[in-house]
Amino acid sequence: MAVSIAIETPLQDEVKALVTALDAHLAPLAPADFNFGLDVDEMADSDTTVFVARNADGKAVGIGALKHIGPYDGVHLGEIKRMYTDPAVRGQRIGSALLDAIQTRALSLGIERLVLETGIGEGLAAAIRLYENYGFTECGAVLDYPDSGYSRFFEKKLSA
Repeated sequence: MAVSIAIETPLQDEVKALVTALDAHLAPLAPADFNFGLDVDEMADSDTTVFVARNADGKAVGIGALKHIGPYDGVHLGEIKRMYTDPAVRGQRIGSALLDAIQTRALSLGIERLVLETGIGEGLAAAIRLYENYGFTECGAVLDYPDSGYSRFFEKKLSA
């Protein structure tokens, strides 16, 4: 499926619907205290860039975000947040297209390392495969996330 990826505001109904669907998917996978997603208002902060994938008809079918952390432990850091693809179009490389856009933006901001936190369990197996296929490797807990057993952490070092 051909999609277009663009930076958009999360404060639009189609994006809000994708965030709601993502939250519903994640809710049964961990206790509420261990779901660390940004809400749409937080996604609209100036330190976060939201990418929306749209199909040929202009319908939003996927989202992903880059939170610009800045210097952290001596490295310019960015965090991937809120990756989600509509189940009806999964397996069509939309997640990879979103990661391409996120990585391009990260490089333009001088980010040297991307990190992400994701849950565990079979419900996230496809997401974990996506990250690993994209060159992310598992690492220890990142940023201020607890090492709770409900999360897995990944990183990817970037170079221009």
